[in-house]
Amino acid sequence: MTEQLPIGPGTTVTLHFALSLRDGREIDSNFEGEPASFTVGDGSLLPGFEKAMFGLKSGDKEQFVIPPEDGFGEHNPANMQDIPRDQFGPEIELKEGLMLSFADAQKAELPGVVRQFDEESVVIDFNHPLAGRDIVFDVAILNVEPAQVH
Repeated sequence: MTEQLPIGPGTTVTLHFALSLRDGREIDSNFEGEPASFTVGDGSLLPGFEKAMFGLKSGDKEQFVIPPEDGFGEHNPANMQDIPRDQFGPEIELKEGLMLSFADAQKAELPGVVRQFDEESVVIDFNHPLAGRDIVFDVAILNVEPAQVH
């Protein structure tokens, strides 16, 4: 029997995963569907999620709690922006929790959530919706193999 390759740099991993909050609310899961594959370091997973799996092998099932600093970041008050109400067209019906799309200085799309508003201004939260939250990360490792170098 060949020794199983552990997850680490230079490996491609096929897995089922679920992300949920501590209260049990599921954010994302592919346990019911097709497994996902990624190569360590390819950017498809946040480094904190990758590092949690280092050392796991094919067949392993684990649950990790990823703290904000290793997940989606801390909630940053500087990411709360006060935007004049007249910057929003009359066709936009503002309500708390509404997700809007903005363009940043590089014209990249930036999602923001309406936190509060009045006649004068609108407070938009540009923090990631999961910032400041512990994320429960369930994984079932299906396969670990050497990454294909292109």
